[in-house]
Amino acid sequence: MQPFFSTEEVHPKTAFRRWREMVCERLAPAALQADDAELFRGKLEVTSIGSVPISHLAYTRLRTEATADMIRQSRRDNRVYAILRLSGNASYQQGDQEAKTRPGDLVVLNARPTVCMMDANSSLLLDLPRERIETVLGSSRLFSAHTISGALASTTLAHTYLRELVRVGDKLTPDAAERMASIGIDLIVASVAERMAQEVPRSMHGNVTVQRAKAYVEAHLGDPSLDPPHLAAAMGMSLRRLQELFHERGRHISDYIWERRLEMAGKRLSDPACAHLSIGMLAYGCGFASQAHFARRFKERHGMSPREYRQAHRQNVPSVASAFGRSFRSAK
Repeated sequence: MQPFFSTEEVHPKTAFRRWREMVCERLAPAALQADDAELFRGKLEVTSIGSVPISHLAYTRLRTEATADMIRQSRRDNRVYAILRLSGNASYQQGDQEAKTRPGDLVVLNARPTVCMMDANSSLLLDLPRERIETVLGSSRLFSAHTISGALASTTLAHTYLRELVRVGDKLTPDAAERMASIGIDLIVASVAERMAQEVPRSMHGNVTVQRAKAYVEAHLGDPSLDPPHLAAAMGMSLRRLQELFHERGRHISDYIWERRLEMAGKRLSDPACAHLSIGMLAYGCGFASQAHFARRFKERHGMSPREYRQAHRQNVPSVASAFGRSFRSAK
């Protein structure tokens, strides 16, 4: 990670004010209060793994509040924040929901008024697209400001993976970084889904089970063995019961899996970072057993072959040279 700001480089009388200004500009507008401003110490390191901005924050005791007006000002209601607690304790309150976290725990916050109380601590903060998370888990109001315990196996795995990813991130190629970041998001989704499955009202159990199943699908799309029986076994239930739950929501399990695989394939075909991948490699990476099977399903979905789809998107992306030329001409 790259150092971004440290109060060690600032006079103690102005350190907290500078920290407050930096947080509001870099992360999100908020009202910050320290027990003793002149004794406050803080450090921020930043990086991006693929398209996911990640911040490492370490600071002394602090209270933070984001009001509705501040959230509107930030214009970031399309984001959610996953916070992995590395050291110290913290509490987060949104509405009538409060999460108390210890080292190893995880919490997700959405764009709502929030009050945070933190002891001297450090954490990793991931800035994530809300749509990506809600596509699998449903509205973020269902899981924001809930303590996701580090005792859960999925949370332990997410912590270990993301800390290691941050450590080696600068050694990854852009394509590998994007893929690794996507896996990290899937692990966070799996942790949230496992937490949601605990102590839910029986009337909500079907919704939570389907959300857990979708989270599992997202994390295993590249596995060609992923099919309805495999998914049911992973959920610890009969295939018939899982099919009933999907049918109640107007879906078929197999259709959902293939739709997600085709959506992933479409994104990779249109992504310049994946241009070096052959159609066959891309198909296998999205869980298709053969290139012919992939080509047939893709054409049924998009009305053109994978190769034609890739070429069409290349034509819609201006080259760096032509973009530079336009900028140079406009500057003249």
